[in-house]
Amino acid sequence: MSKTLFITGASRGIGHEFVRQYLASGWRVVAGCRNPADLADLAATPALTVLQLDVTDWPAVAALPSSLGNTRIDLLINNAGIFGGVMQGLGGTDVGTWLNTLATNAIAPVKIVEALLPCLAPQAVIANISSRMGSMTDNGSGGDYHYRSAKAALNAATVSMARDLAGRHCCVALHPGWVRTAMGGDYALIDTATAVAGLQSVIAALQPADTGRFIAYDGRSIPW
Repeated sequence: MSKTLFITGASRGIGHEFVRQYLASGWRVVAGCRNPADLADLAATPALTVLQLDVTDWPAVAALPSSLGNTRIDLLINNAGIFGGVMQGLGGTDVGTWLNTLATNAIAPVKIVEALLPCLAPQAVIANISSRMGSMTDNGSGGDYHYRSAKAALNAATVSMARDLAGRHCCVALHPGWVRTAMGGDYALIDTATAVAGLQSVIAALQPADTGRFIAYDGRSIPW
């Protein structure tokens, strides 16, 4: 029997590539995204179910189990995220944009997990797509207050999930690398296929003892 992936932010960038690669690996995929038409190139695949989903629409998130029926999720990838605007250096932060970035990048993954816990198969993996920019140890340049703080908050939430769900689900924060996407820009170091292939290998190799780790796409541990 094929396994099932539930992923948010699935319509573009690494989210779209996650969908493509997991379908190619024989998985069933439930893909949540704001614009389902962006997955039109994969829509004919029988193993794909696309749900229109804004991860900050809290009633819609809470209602997700009713959309899944008896589906059991083997892998939950919280991928939806935003950068939080160009102007987010010291002296240029914007409260509204910052709050929206925190809601999308840090609060929404927790609410998704809360909603989908009854739908997770035993020993299902929860993978939160974070960023090295959320590492306080690795922050050598400062700036980017909206994005850095939101990813740091996601990292803290991931560790709490790992503690709360110990023995039930492996919960990790994953760094996809600097990827050539609309967010990463044209000068990023790797493409989406490389990032997702690496992350897929990392996820496949996870053991229960790995819960609570922060891991890059190439398997290296990242300091908090």
